[in-house]
Amino acid sequence: MPTSTYPTLYQVNTRVWIQLLSKQLNRPATLDDIPDAALDEIASLGFDWVYFLGVWQMGEAGRTISLSNRVWLEDYRQLLVDLCDDDVCGSCFSIQDYVVSDRMGGNGAMERLRDRLHQRGLKLMLDFVPNHMAPDHDWVQTHPDFFVQGTEELLAKEPQNYCRMPLPTGETIFAYGRDPYFSGWSDTLQLNYGNPALQAAMLGELLTIAGLCDGVRCDMAMLMLPEIFEAVWGMATEPFWQPAIQKVQHQHPSFVFMAEVYWDLERSLQQCGFDYTYDKRLYDRLLEQHAQPVREHFWADLDYQTQSARFLENHDEARAAGTFPTEVHRAAAILTFLSPGLRFFHHGQLEGWKHKISVHLQRGPTEPIDPELHTFYRKLLACLRLPALRSGTWQLLTCTPAWNDNQTSNDFIGFTWEGAENQRLLILVNYAPHPSQCYITLPYPDLADKIYSLKDLMSPIVYQRPGDRLISGLYFDLPRWGYHVFDIQQSV
Repeated sequence: MPTSTYPTLYQVNTRVWIQLLSKQLNRPATLDDIPDAALDEIASLGFDWVYFLGVWQMGEAGRTISLSNRVWLEDYRQLLVDLCDDDVCGSCFSIQDYVVSDRMGGNGAMERLRDRLHQRGLKLMLDFVPNHMAPDHDWVQTHPDFFVQGTEELLAKEPQNYCRMPLPTGETIFAYGRDPYFSGWSDTLQLNYGNPALQAAMLGELLTIAGLCDGVRCDMAMLMLPEIFEAVWGMATEPFWQPAIQKVQHQHPSFVFMAEVYWDLERSLQQCGFDYTYDKRLYDRLLEQHAQPVREHFWADLDYQTQSARFLENHDEARAAGTFPTEVHRAAAILTFLSPGLRFFHHGQLEGWKHKISVHLQRGPTEPIDPELHTFYRKLLACLRLPALRSGTWQLLTCTPAWNDNQTSNDFIGFTWEGAENQRLLILVNYAPHPSQCYITLPYPDLADKIYSLKDLMSPIVYQRPGDRLISGLYFDLPRWGYHVFDIQQSV
């Protein structure tokens, strides 16, 4: 398979895709029915990874809760005016068992899909949800000590965070799985990482998953950190991630771990062994539409940035096309996906879809393709196939004022990539709602005494400039949210 320092990943909403195939085939579809042509297209766009969201066995308990929660039901109805019960399949993060869903064809169908991906140079990523399990997971009955339990007092005080469940030994109060800043997820029960036997069992689940795929996206991975778990649940725990990752990668040396992580804990998880961590901070700064915080974000150590997963949308975030105005969307995408790190794209993003599909649903609305964004993303993905952007050397540039008292140079973010055989790229973005001017100096002294062609890979623009100008200071005047992706080639 091809290797890349800065790979690209495409996230698929598997249950929605399978349901659509079932409708098209007029019978229940499985992973075996995903067309080879669809996989060929993903490979042709230059992706390295395909992340299949939501393939594990869900229980009826989670689906029942998904169908009865009034707040969730209102969200479903806002998305689907013709909502029916069959559209609601339960959250894909309320996992009953780490086996591939019967409806998708089971583990055998996943193994065959993995092999088809490998034949096309694609790697397979699946979910690992370490914080909680479905209420009807076998462990609830056989190993209730694997879960955080509560008291009558806690249930009375925090009914949004605890529930009562029948066990062979009598009714027991369990905690819902929870992010400490929100009410509990009522379709899950919280796992107890203070119990070494639970940690060993979860390592076993990870090893099972690693036999099916090439990597995992770990849901809310920071919740397992000992300091976070103790702050939320009042229990001391031994570290989980570092020994677990080491043991999995000992058996599967190339296996990749990607963490969903927030609260500025990205570096902590990278130090635990995660190959990639969500870069939500960059997303938030781009959403604020101010250049300086974005530029300062790129001041971070390159090692940290290389391990960052850059995205403009995923199954948790609102659709980029529905959140960013189109011209801002394009500028933000240039900065997000042409910076170092793993480039994370979401199913429907390339088509400009605007409606976020709940993780409780297996159907979304029919949406038209936005031709402008569709063309834009095809050009951007073509850029990402260049060796310089896959494995080259990245450098942030300084943008200097075009003249005294002109502060619009602060609205520019510029950087270069250098690859094999002196392939050089210049990326420049005016991340501002007004025209801006600046000078850019390229860090390549060998450009002197030659003439260079600057071909914009995202537009028909081509400039001829002397190399001395490139290293002494090149003037730019860009419209609001304007950008260039220049391939710098010596003119013949």
